[in-house]
Amino acid sequence: MVQTVLKDTKERMTKSEENLQRELGYIRAGRANASILDRVEVMYYGAMTPLNQLAQITIPEARVLMITPFDKNSLEDVEKAILASDLGLSPANDGNVIRLVIPQLTEERRKELAKEVGKYAENAKISVRNIRRDAIDELKKMEKSKEISEDELHKLEKDVQDITDKSTATIDKITEEKEQELLEV
Repeated sequence: MVQTVLKDTKERMTKSEENLQRELGYIRAGRANASILDRVEVMYYGAMTPLNQLAQITIPEARVLMITPFDKNSLEDVEKAILASDLGLSPANDGNVIRLVIPQLTEERRKELAKEVGKYAENAKISVRNIRRDAIDELKKMEKSKEISEDELHKLEKDVQDITDKSTATIDKITEEKEQELLEV
């Protein structure tokens, strides 16, 4: 039972780290990255469909995304979906493919995005701390019901704190990498 609590804690913290990584992937860094289109959905034959299921997305140049729909008839729908999204990019449609040019970021915008990255990181750390609290509460319940001794409780609390520290360090590393990517000119 105790190992289950520790394993569950570690898995939940890893999911928080992965979620942070995914959220940071949506932030434009002045470089083409296909993951910025992950949230774009296209109205295709009456159903909202993720763009990456309707088209091939390639990166022919460092700051250009090229979207080639599998069905040429959906080209205008894809263009409308990109315009309606919160990306702030203007698609260039040549009749066969759509090109998205990622503009170079200004210094001010880079700093703004770096602050946003910090907010995402803080939310991930809050999530990790909540997971730690839940795990410790679970261990205390086990101690009250005499499943584990008080000494074991203190040792297990230290184990949970070690897992938390590792997760926090990973979050800091992910954040630092993204901030360096953003502030790189």
